Amino acid sequence: MSETIFAPEGGWRVRILDLSGGAEDNIVEEVGGFPDLIQANAFARAYVRDSIERCRMPGLSAADILKAWFSFGEDAEVLEAGDQGWRSANELDDFAAHAASPMERDWRAFDPRRGGDEEDEA
Repeated sequence: MSETIFAPEGGWRVRILDLSGGAEDNIVEEVGGFPDLIQANAFARAYVRDSIERCRMPGLSAADILKAWFSFGEDAEVLEAGDQGWRSANELDDFAAHAASPMERDWRAFDPRRGGDEEDEA
């Protein structure tokens, strides 16, 4: 049986969590206004992918990269999406083992706060 999820009022929201514990309740911010769950999931996935890449240093093993991410990185979760929301735990090992392409870590491309009149980053 497939369950249908409708967008909450105002669109889907993604919560950004500071894994270093520097923010109150580890919440850095909530990004809202995603028109559909696909975009919210893609944003969360790319955001975490980028965070892991910022922890990647030459010579580190996949386990060391994850250790750095759990100490200094940021996680993302899609709110009110239940089982249809993307979860970082499902892909962390693969993310640490394989470096991301620039496109895979471009969370800004999915960010609903991005205005249509901004210049594209080089």
